[in-house]
Amino acid sequence: MRWGLMMAAVLLAAGATTGCSSEAEESSMAEEWQRDYCTKLGSWQDVRDGRIRPGTDPDPAALGRLAVLAAGVLEREGVQPTGAHLVDDTKMALLGDAKSEGRAVTYCGDAGFETLVG
Repeated sequence: MRWGLMMAAVLLAAGATTGCSSEAEESSMAEEWQRDYCTKLGSWQDVRDGRIRPGTDPDPAALGRLAVLAAGVLEREGVQPTGAHLVDDTKMALLGDAKSEGRAVTYCGDAGFETLVG
């Protein structure tokens, strides 16, 4: 009986440790997805505004599509504020909607990547 209780305690401790690791990995992935989105949005803004970063594709349409795809990852994974519509805001920003672009830029700022966007 004691052996069974010890094994249960070991398994519970292992499970608790694994859970913490998983949460840390999820947080790290969320941060990477946010950085990716904000980098792509910022690259699109730079090209649109005539500021081309070295190594950046100068095609604003291609960069815009990449930003929309990155926003889709954030939406699919639930890495955005409740009620936000990052894909829609990004698409509308690409069409010149300043309010939508402002919400996308604010998202990046709130995520800690304000220096990647304009």
